[in-house]
Amino acid sequence: MTYVKILCNDVVVSFLQPGNGTLSVSFDGELNDKMKGFYRSKYTSPDGEERIGAVTQFEATDARRAFPCWDEPAVKATFDVTLVVPNDRVALSNMPVKSESPLGGDTKWKVMTYERTPVMPTYLLAFVVGEYDFVEARDADGVLIRVYTPVGKKEQGQFALDVAVKTLPFYNKYFKIAYPLPKMDLIAIADFAAGAMENWGLVTYRETALLIDPTTSSAKTCQWVALVVGHELAHQWFGNLVTMEWWTHLWLNEGFASWIEYLCVDHCFPEFDIWTQFVNQDLGRALELDALHNSHPIEVAVGHPDEVDEIFDAISYSKGASVIRMLHDYIGDEDFRKGMNQYLTKFQYSNAFTEDLWDALGKASGKPVKDIMSTWTQQMGFPVIKVEEKQEGNSRILTLTQEKFCADGQLPEGKISCCCTSKWLTPISICSSSSPGSPVKRILMEDKTTTVTLENVKPGDWVKLNGGTVGVYRVQYTPATLEAMIPAVRDRTISPRDRLGPQSDLFALARAGMVSSVDAFKVSSAFVNENNYTVWVDLSMNLGGQGMLLQYTDAEQAYKTFCLNLFKNVYQTIGWEAKEGESPLNAMLRDLVLSKMGRCGDSDVVAEANRRFEAHVSGTTLLSANLRSPVYITVLSNGNEETYNKMLQLYDAADMQEEKVRISRSLGCIKSPEIKKKVLKFAMSEKVRSQDTVFVIAGITGSVEGREIAWQFLQDNWAALHDRYKGGFLLSRLVKTTTENFVTEERAKDIEKFFEEHSAPAAERTIQQSCENIRLNAKWIQRDSVKVSEFLKNSK
Repeated sequence: MTYVKILCNDVVVSFLQPGNGTLSVSFDGELNDKMKGFYRSKYTSPDGEERIGAVTQFEATDARRAFPCWDEPAVKATFDVTLVVPNDRVALSNMPVKSESPLGGDTKWKVMTYERTPVMPTYLLAFVVGEYDFVEARDADGVLIRVYTPVGKKEQGQFALDVAVKTLPFYNKYFKIAYPLPKMDLIAIADFAAGAMENWGLVTYRETALLIDPTTSSAKTCQWVALVVGHELAHQWFGNLVTMEWWTHLWLNEGFASWIEYLCVDHCFPEFDIWTQFVNQDLGRALELDALHNSHPIEVAVGHPDEVDEIFDAISYSKGASVIRMLHDYIGDEDFRKGMNQYLTKFQYSNAFTEDLWDALGKASGKPVKDIMSTWTQQMGFPVIKVEEKQEGNSRILTLTQEKFCADGQLPEGKISCCCTSKWLTPISICSSSSPGSPVKRILMEDKTTTVTLENVKPGDWVKLNGGTVGVYRVQYTPATLEAMIPAVRDRTISPRDRLGPQSDLFALARAGMVSSVDAFKVSSAFVNENNYTVWVDLSMNLGGQGMLLQYTDAEQAYKTFCLNLFKNVYQTIGWEAKEGESPLNAMLRDLVLSKMGRCGDSDVVAEANRRFEAHVSGTTLLSANLRSPVYITVLSNGNEETYNKMLQLYDAADMQEEKVRISRSLGCIKSPEIKKKVLKFAMSEKVRSQDTVFVIAGITGSVEGREIAWQFLQDNWAALHDRYKGGFLLSRLVKTTTENFVTEERAKDIEKFFEEHSAPAAERTIQQSCENIRLNAKWIQRDSVKVSEFLKNSK
């Protein structure tokens, strides 16, 4: 057993005047198993022995679990940390070690004291005790960077180290402010609820968000690690050096870091084409959630710790990142950098409000930043821009109308188009056939309706709003305008981001009942020659949403046949084998295509996946990292109990957490209801880390039967699950994945009734959002399912 004693000395609280005395408090904390506060983490030593480490996770309000404190972001202090730990353990904190000595002559224990931290809030304090190896390097500015890994696996930290060595100097140059601490540690934690945590100078990560094995890690995982490292290191300035005044401004931390992580990865790894992926991964997620009536503004009042946990969501992260991206595009990179430097310089080591950032960027750019951005952060939702056009000679006259977009196309009162008092100051860019790569016109749309004249646009030329899909809005074209764009989509003369945007908008409009769902399927057929990974990801997600609903009709097989025909060309092009020198995006595209074809039951893909799986299990020919996920998904989707048992054998034998996660999240693909129930028992067993259980449960919800089983399981095991995850975002994730894809009013009422009787404050908004989604699904079934089914059955 590891015993840890923590002494936090000389804590200077801003509102205690010097000379007024010393505050001394005795306090006993618990080394808990809840992945919050100061908690224990289990890990396995190289000789196979299970051991216990200790780690902190204080954001948002869990530092109080470890020591008495004013646990608020605006109450900053310096911290002197002393740890008493076993002599053979690594002990880390935010700052470098100041001194190390035996505990009273006892050779089994040592006393570690650390340099005083800069002034900072309690949620950024950290300490870790355990057994670790590390790799290290100094960046271009001389900062010592270490990546700590499980013992015997330090080579798995090299990729993250390489990313960090590039990233810190990139931010130093971008902000024109040097990283203020003498060292930067990144450490992989075995049990960790979040993806990572930006503790100043000691960033903690899930193993899957930091460790890369050169032989078994996929291209997708490498990209994920690069993004997470970029995100957390950005926080060292934006969040740590300058901290939000209150949790209402959480988005200042998370939205900005979620934007600039892409800027950093684009600098370090241009081959990822990461900004196109942003449109799918962040903008798409933000628009989907923010269209609900049960969304919330970016800036939201917070009065209780449970309310803080609720806003660690796609609004704070993804919508926040999306409005920053839109603003950056509007004012330009040079003025944006200038404003950021002014903001960080003025408020360093203190706190700031959202308005402080707008003031700095407005002064730097000379543009009405505060007026524009307040319409995006202080009200919920976003607009749909409806486009009408008229040709006059070689001029195209566009009439643009701005209305609030709602996922159901209605206000609660039943008014179509949600045109209420909501209005956004919206930067609009327009491109055309003559200039597909850069806008021919930019405007700031301030009124509900505006008219734009485009010169030198010939009859038949296509015109597209939201060039580069930078704006945080949907666009609704007339059928004729959309039809003019289709050839450019089919022959890929329009950019990937601009191919992605219109189909994404169309599926969202179809779900809202504002356009025909059949038309959305017809337009998707234009992507038959598509070769871009991210475009396929977005289209696949949109089709998958429709496919989930079609499971409740007699057209499920017709839907699968439609998908197989759509994916046939790209499958034949991408194949099974990696090409020499191919980009990581091609590897990721192969994963996507094979997974889709396998789920839909393509006989050739299923046969080849089974052949390769058997060779992998026997050890004859191991699967490459990028093929493991699609092969596992395919064999399970078409497999039986023997397949399932072989997969469990692979899980038990896996040494890399990435591989365990890859397998465990695939298990739910199995068709048998009885085996799905075994997956749920496995999810709750000691074989699965608590942080991963939620995602294993979610894995069985891809079918009608699986959803029913998972929902019943949640109800039957609510006490244990709530005790395990209460007060954290994993509870919200669990509720969301087990409830949101039902399709009847009766089930929505069942869910509402259950949670009226079983309180879950940290998931309250999630419950409302799930029930809203269920009702949206029910409306789609009633309105569109017959027509879509007929279209699919008649498609060739």
